Amino acid sequence: MSLFWIQARDAFMRFHAEALPIWRAGGWGMIALGVNAIVIFGVGWRLTFNLARAGAFARPERAWAKFRRDPRRARGPLSRILRVAMDCPGVQAMQHYFASLHAAEFRPFARDLKVMQVAVSAAPLLGLLGTVTGMLTTFRALASGGGEKTMEMIARGISEALITTETGLVLALSGLVFQYSLSRLHEKFNKMMAHLETQCAQALQRAAEPTARAA
Repeated sequence: MSLFWIQARDAFMRFHAEALPIWRAGGWGMIALGVNAIVIFGVGWRLTFNLARAGAFARPERAWAKFRRDPRRARGPLSRILRVAMDCPGVQAMQHYFASLHAAEFRPFARDLKVMQVAVSAAPLLGLLGTVTGMLTTFRALASGGGEKTMEMIARGISEALITTETGLVLALSGLVFQYSLSRLHEKFNKMMAHLETQCAQALQRAAEPTARAA
């Protein structure tokens, strides 16, 4: 085993040893926050992968130039879209292809962004719910009377309230940044598709002009 993997394993073990007691001190609210985190970052990374596979990180000008130079040798998701679009018999058929492409392949992107938005909005509320349960534990300990056990229950309730609040805020802030970056990428991708549709329409119109003049 290489030195890198040994250091990575040791770092993970140290993180696990430090994070597990904090997780347990947060109470049952940490379970809800954990599920929420899985939804936010699971959907986010899936959306990132799907956008990359659809060509969101490609350069449309370069893809268009490569396709016009040699359509057979052009590679990539944008080249595949251009190849199908330019094989359409006319502008109307090409527009219908882009519309079906948006409905079948690109509409789930907006749905995933909405799911992320809901999960990010719910993160601080789940943290606040853990705060309430922690304070209830504290008040229950105060009502039970004095003693060492009471002080332990008070400390446990305060820890639960503070840990869940902090976790909810950290999760909401990181998820908000992630969602914003994906929203910008999605908006850029939609503009890219509109630009490619315009270029295809112009190319098909120019290709149809000699035929119309000859007729």
